[in-house]
Amino acid sequence: MKTLDIEAVQAFVAVAELRSFTRAAEALETSQAAVSLKLKRLEDRLGRRLLERTPRMVRLSAQGAAFLGAARALLSAHDQALADLSEAPARLALGIGDHVAGPDLPVLLAQLAGHDPALTIEVRIGASRELLDAFDRGEIDAAIIRQLPDRRDGEFLTADPVAWFASPNWAHHDTRPLRLASLAAPCSIRANAIKALDAAGIAWREVFVGGGIVGVGAAVTAGLAVAALARRVAPVGAVDVGDRLGLPPLPPAEAVLHANVTDPRSRAALRVLAATLRGVSTRRNEAA
Repeated sequence: MKTLDIEAVQAFVAVAELRSFTRAAEALETSQAAVSLKLKRLEDRLGRRLLERTPRMVRLSAQGAAFLGAARALLSAHDQALADLSEAPARLALGIGDHVAGPDLPVLLAQLAGHDPALTIEVRIGASRELLDAFDRGEIDAAIIRQLPDRRDGEFLTADPVAWFASPNWAHHDTRPLRLASLAAPCSIRANAIKALDAAGIAWREVFVGGGIVGVGAAVTAGLAVAALARRVAPVGAVDVGDRLGLPPLPPAEAVLHANVTDPRSRAALRVLAATLRGVSTRRNEAA
């Protein structure tokens, strides 16, 4: 009877879900070479090629796709068995910045839930400043937020390009101030946008403030205004109007992780989340 190495199965699932040996190694806190070795041993054990590798991508083979469901079930049963032996259920209070989550929030949450179903995760979505203050007060265990001008700590995760977005049919009248939609202060992207406009001598007027990133995106889609947004969170169908309107370039928006967790399960969940965010950010930015 064949037996499977649980760490090799973990490596396979990580690579399959993150679509990258680099991201899988980050999530598992190991090296790419170690991940590759575990995958080879698993494939040798099963007598099947599970992954197809090219210089630019990793994808499941037909046998890998068939095995993925069983592999996830095996890991879930393994994690549940360990959880049943623990004295207290693990819990992670996590804050995710509105400008960081964007349309990828379902992907991030699904990855968390799939990684450790027995881990209770309390997720708070909000402004980066509010979440950092909550982290400093000890109300949440970790926060993934945009880098704030007055704080240079935290683990760097991604840097997303920022541009000026509007609806395709939006028109700006040169004789009038630029109509802006933005999150309420304090927002580092809003602050950078206003600073850049003032430095370029471009008059502006905020016509939509607050409402979260979904609200700002709705204002853009409705044709109310232009918004400075990270490309990854711009609403579907919005176009970059920076060059057409002669608007100033904007610095990238950096995402950072602040964490104060000691239990291995919460640390592992955060590693998976960080690797997932890096992966989706890279793919979206490459496709832009």
